[in-house]
Amino acid sequence: MPMTMSRARVARRIATAAAFGGGGVGLLGVAAVGVLLTEVRLARRTVGGSSDIPPCADGRYGAAFGHRDDRPPLRLGFLGDSTAAGQGVHRPSQTPGALLASGLAALSELPVDFRNVALPGAQSDDLARQVELMLADSAATPDVCVIMIGANDVTHRMAPAQSVRHLAEAVRRLRAAGCEVIVGTCPDLGTIEPVYQPLRWVARRLSRQLAAAQTIGVIESGGRTVSLGDLLGPEFEARPRELFGPDNYHPSAEGYATAAMAVLPTLCASLGLWPEEERPEPARGEGLLPVEQAAAEAASEGGTEVTASRAPWALLKHRRRRQLPEPEPTDPSSVTG
Repeated sequence: MPMTMSRARVARRIATAAAFGGGGVGLLGVAAVGVLLTEVRLARRTVGGSSDIPPCADGRYGAAFGHRDDRPPLRLGFLGDSTAAGQGVHRPSQTPGALLASGLAALSELPVDFRNVALPGAQSDDLARQVELMLADSAATPDVCVIMIGANDVTHRMAPAQSVRHLAEAVRRLRAAGCEVIVGTCPDLGTIEPVYQPLRWVARRLSRQLAAAQTIGVIESGGRTVSLGDLLGPEFEARPRELFGPDNYHPSAEGYATAAMAVLPTLCASLGLWPEEERPEPARGEGLLPVEQAAAEAASEGGTEVTASRAPWALLKHRRRRQLPEPEPTDPSSVTG
């Protein structure tokens, strides 16, 4: 527990700095810089990265439910970086957005109009632009938005407080427009296979600290979070050839499916569609915790949802997952904007 409490304190410091306009919190000692720069150069030679344009998955999912004309289609928006965009796979049906749109359609028994404005390479300071795009058509405001962001903030050394501030502002703007917001927090960058020690340890530490701080900022801005880091970490480390794509950096189709399965329960719960009560089950390790402690625990245990409760408490949930349906072909003409 000492490591969790330490992460909780750092996360709160970052979130507080974000709220009051601070530039960031120093997380690394100067002595590590020389070795770290050497490891970064070696990693960049080995980790591929992809310049491919992610497949466009925008369109209508669950068209078979269109006969229910008493209720309008649901609208799902996606924002964030290359992971949100689905970079690393080649078919729209393999992207996390398509997988979640199909799952949401199946659970709600309604068509889902999906739109993705995520940008590969984006850092959190691009979210303001993406929110503008998402809300440009007031007649097509999403019912729920998913944001996946943070990895590029770590690798480009954006000040953590600045990163959290941009994310929290995006969540507030979407919530003010009437959207539910789910944030998949920063993934565990220590799982990238060609990255060696000590950079692997540093990358893991920084990404988990950012994930915890993101959680505090999101919860206090009215959203929900799902931790992706530790969920994908052990599986990526154990089966990198299956869960990483050809560039050794972005997830494969199976990796995206693993992430989407973790997010789907929280996505549906935000709309009142998940068959579990909004209360903790102690037998499953759930509970009401101070928000910074819940954030720190979630960063260490993937697939964990954190939802606001009565301040200063947050609800920590481990929702049961369901197999995702296979996405069907979309009708791109059904989504405007």
